[in-house]
Amino acid sequence: MNYRHAYHAGNFADVVKHAVLARLVEYLKRKDKAFRVIDTHAGIGLYDLGSEEAQKTGEWHDGIGRLVEARLPADVENLLAPYLDAVRASNPDGGIERYPGSPLIVRHLLRKQDRLSAIELHPADARTLAALFDGDFQTRVTELDGWLALGAHLPPKEKRGLVLVDPPFEKEGEFARLADGLKRAHRRWPGGMFALWYPIKDRKAVAAFRAALADAGIAKILDIAFEIRPPSPEPRFDGTGMVVVNPPYALEAELRVLMPVLGKILVQDGTARWSAEWLAGEAPAA
Repeated sequence: MNYRHAYHAGNFADVVKHAVLARLVEYLKRKDKAFRVIDTHAGIGLYDLGSEEAQKTGEWHDGIGRLVEARLPADVENLLAPYLDAVRASNPDGGIERYPGSPLIVRHLLRKQDRLSAIELHPADARTLAALFDGDFQTRVTELDGWLALGAHLPPKEKRGLVLVDPPFEKEGEFARLADGLKRAHRRWPGGMFALWYPIKDRKAVAAFRAALADAGIAKILDIAFEIRPPSPEPRFDGTGMVVVNPPYALEAELRVLMPVLGKILVQDGTARWSAEWLAGEAPAA
């Protein structure tokens, strides 16, 4: 479906994905021990919402544009605060002119002892990302195929942390690569937290992906799905999903507070739907 970040920065999928990402990072910060976040498909880090790419789709208006204008219940506001603080930090003059990608959101949330490894394959994007973090000793930018990073960079020396896998879905077989990549990565680092993003468009592919994960022999897999409109006869980008392996114990309860409100804000047709389904529980199936 060609989900290059520049065209979709700040849309409804980014809002959901980055809100969950921020909650995962905040959970890691509950312990003093250092952790590392590995972002395997990092993009350029910061997106100009006035750019040709962003203007071509205008998707951010119905994503972060709606969220920043919404009146939020206090409990939801608290849950979204880390994420929205990162967005505001990228717009010091107010308004929403730029949108931070996942590496910049993560970097905003890190403490002095934590580290970020940002991986990007596209040479020009990797250079842009490296320039963004130039001189930042807590962040290492590497020009590399993110799928290879799932082997070469695991486990991190901190032995705590999160791996975010957010591919552009430009090529056929991306769901299979996600499932296979998780299995390889989990063998190397079974105690790590993994977050895998996917689009809800080809529903047969999504169902096959979920089934593959359920049969992967990996414990503690939570599948989060969020749809802004019901399915249509023709495939379209109706929703966003994130699979979290070894999720924090508090995440599911937080989702029950957060997702209904995001649904009301981001819905585009009818009623938004969301779910948090355990594909695998405490132990792999025998």
